[in-house]
This record gives sequence, structure tokens and C-alpha cells, in this order.
Amino acid sequence: MNKNSKLRLSMVDLFAGCGGLSLGMENAGFTPVFVNELNPDAMATYLANRHHEVGGKPFAEQHDLHCNDANDLQGERLEKMVADLSQLGLTFPSLAESNKAASNSDLDLLAGGPPCQGYSGIGHRRSYAVDKKDLPSNQLYGRMSKIIRRLRPRIFLFENVRGILTSRWTRDGEDKIWPDVWGEFRSIPGYHVRYSLVKAADYGVPQNRPRVLLVGIRDDIVRASSIVDPAVHEEDAVNCGFLPKGDPSEAPGIEELLGDLVDPAIGRALKKQAFSSGKFETTAYPREPQTSIQRKLRAAPPKHQTGSGKLTDQEYSKHAKRIVDKFEYMIANRGEIPEQWRTKKFAQKVLPRDWGNGRPTITATSMPDDYVHYSQPRILTVREWARLQLFPDWYKFTGKRTTGGIRRAGNPQEGIFDREVPKYTQIGNAVPVGLSERVGAHFKRILADALSDAGEGRLLGSRGASDADEARHRGSLVGANADGA
Repeated sequence: MNKNSKLRLSMVDLFAGCGGLSLGMENAGFTPVFVNELNPDAMATYLANRHHEVGGKPFAEQHDLHCNDANDLQGERLEKMVADLSQLGLTFPSLAESNKAASNSDLDLLAGGPPCQGYSGIGHRRSYAVDKKDLPSNQLYGRMSKIIRRLRPRIFLFENVRGILTSRWTRDGEDKIWPDVWGEFRSIPGYHVRYSLVKAADYGVPQNRPRVLLVGIRDDIVRASSIVDPAVHEEDAVNCGFLPKGDPSEAPGIEELLGDLVDPAIGRALKKQAFSSGKFETTAYPREPQTSIQRKLRAAPPKHQTGSGKLTDQEYSKHAKRIVDKFEYMIANRGEIPEQWRTKKFAQKVLPRDWGNGRPTITATSMPDDYVHYSQPRILTVREWARLQLFPDWYKFTGKRTTGGIRRAGNPQEGIFDREVPKYTQIGNAVPVGLSERVGAHFKRILADALSDAGEGRLLGSRGASDADEARHRGSLVGANADGA
């Protein structure tokens, strides 16, 4: 390990977006050492919130540890990535060794969620007559697999939308996408691979938000762990201990989550249409935090992260009077939309104050117009949208507040794959921070167990002294972190 830096558990984040998955993992004890994200706005947001030191320098300033296009991570560029990470004190097999799966690295985690718009059943892309096999982003799981094969981390995590399980490569074909994805990751030598369809609501997130989580754990970690048991099931990650079990009772209600952000002056201004010429926003918290989740999200940022403590991104849309009237009616009538205001595009819903005796039923998307605030005739702000994903209030978002149409969706039919990713879209595309944190904490327990003296004994008993030597070389990352830091 570089003597000038002290890393926790190391993590590579591919297709990182604005950083929801990384942030949850960081909360659980992991440190990003390399990030890949294609969109410049999302990457700017990611780096604006990552000032931790790696190798004695702020991570955000180390351009060698950032990459935009994952397709560049092959050949010489991938070998440079290996060399740059080796400079931090991480160890990797040679290219020949990795090609034969003859040696392993001490990189703890490689995680990624390739862009999911092509797999999802919602969003603008469904209106274009383009087969999923022709969308370049739908092939990125293969690039992720090749990077895993080269880096050989202790654990890898692939994340995506539920639609990937049922989507087909072509509109009229029979071939489903998932068997190809599942088969690709299962073919990586030296790993046990399992997956589960989980719901974010079961992990403390105020959304239903089903996600496919595929986990690969390297053979030596499996053999040394008392937590995982791949023999329990051939596919299910939760049953095998690869993922934590959830508890739906933990998800906060909407008022419990957002109540401290409600500014009475905004409701009055909307009804009177009294808007100033500048931004329509609230820049200071209207009230003190009332709940534990509000206090958690308003807590000071980590010491390496800058933050003013002021309320940011609480800017409102200046809705026309007819829209305000529509929203007021919906709030007063349990979300019912009067016939004169109904549209074919989609049916807006009023957010419930709480979940009653049920569980969260909403999913934050890239379009803020989907939901109406539970007590004021307006859509949610960027900050409120971020809270639905459990981003803390200190987290900065860069880029435009919102955009629309072709700029957000692109047009694959005409070969236009570039898309604007404004703040709402960045947040809607993110992995919920709370889900990632729970998964990260579970991974940390697996690694701490497998790389402990007891884990070394289990490894020795199963494979002999050579594997025990490998376990002793667990190095600089986990041993100092088994205390839950």
C-alpha cells in the first residue's frame, strides 16, 4: 500500500452515473479508487462529491483514475488502469495470469450498472423502432465482464432494472437478453455467481424500485467465508448469503422523509401566482428536522467533502394557474384527476403522506412530472427527488435542472445515442443510496469474515497451505477495517 495513503476497502465503479451506488458503498466502508462514467454531467456530479485522498492526492483531481467510455478499457488502456491502481498499492495478476485465471488481485469490489434504458419498459426509447441488440449500451455487460476477468476482484456486483429478465434482443424474436447476461458472468472462471430480484423498499428505501443484483464472489473468498453458501441454491443470491435479506418495515414515509422541507410561503405563492423574476426557491431550511431520517440526511458531510450546510436545489417550477388548480384538486381528492385535465401521456400520482399498512409503491424515474407533492400543488424539487433516493442534503448535483424530449432521450433510430442527463435524470437513474449501503455492509462482513484468522483457517482446511498464503496477502485494505469504520 502507498505509505502516504490509507485506504479502506477498495472499489472500482463502472457506469457510475452520479454516484448513488458508490455513495452507499462508501457509507458501508468502501473507497472508490477508479470511476467510469460516459456522461459529462453525471461524471461532474460524481467527482464534485469525491474529494477523498487516494495515493496522497484528492481522487477528483486524478485524471488517470477516471474514464468516460468503458469501451476504452481494453488493450493498452486497461493495462494502464492496472498499472495506475498498482501504484496505489493494490496487487494484480499479470495479463497472462489473468487470462488463465491463475492468480488473483486484492481489489475488494468491482461494481457497475450498465445503462438500463434499453432494458426498461418505460421511457422515451420505447417509442423508437430499434431492436435492443442494436443499442450499443446493451452490450456493455460484456465489456464489464472482460474488465472483471482482467482485474479479478474479490467480489463483483452487476446491477440493472427488472426488465432485463424479460426483455428480448429483437421485437419479433424469441431470444431473451438475460440468459446471455447470466451466462456471460457465470462463465468467468474462479467465481461463484448468483442473482436476485430485490425491492429497494425492503432495504430502507422509500420506493418499491425492483432491481436485479447479480453477485460474483471469488472462490477463495467463498471457501474462507462462513456467511455464504452457494450450495443452498443454484441461482438465488439472497438465499446463498451473497446478498442481505431485506425488511420492508424499515422504509420511511414521504412526510417523514420530506416534511422539514415544506415551505408554507411556496404554497401561497403558487396559489396567488406571485413569482419573482429570479429563481423560485427556498434557500434555508423552513424548520428543524423532526424525524431520524431527516436528521440523517441533514447531517454534516464527511471531512473530505466540502459543504456549506445551506439548503440547495430546492428550486420550484412556476406552475401555471390551471396546473396549480389541477394539483390542488388531486391532493384534496386522493389523487383523482378530473376528466378535463387527463392526458394520454401518463397519469400523475399524488405522493401519499405515509404508506398506511402497506409498503412503498412508487419508483422515482427520470421525469419529475410523474408525482405531485403530498401537501403543496407542485412537483418535487431536485432536493426532494434526491431524498427519495436517500442522497444526503450535502450531495451536490451539477448540470441543468431538467430538460426534455429528444435532448433527454436521444433517437437511436437515427443513430443519436448521446443524451443530456439533467439533475432529475441523474437522480432517477441512480442506484438508491440506502440499497447500496445495505449491500455494501453485507459485502464488508463477508470480506472481514473470509480474510480474518478464522477465515484463513477455513481456507487452509479446504485447500491447503498455498491458499492460506494467499489469504495472508489480503493486505492493507480489510485488516484495518474490520472494526466497522
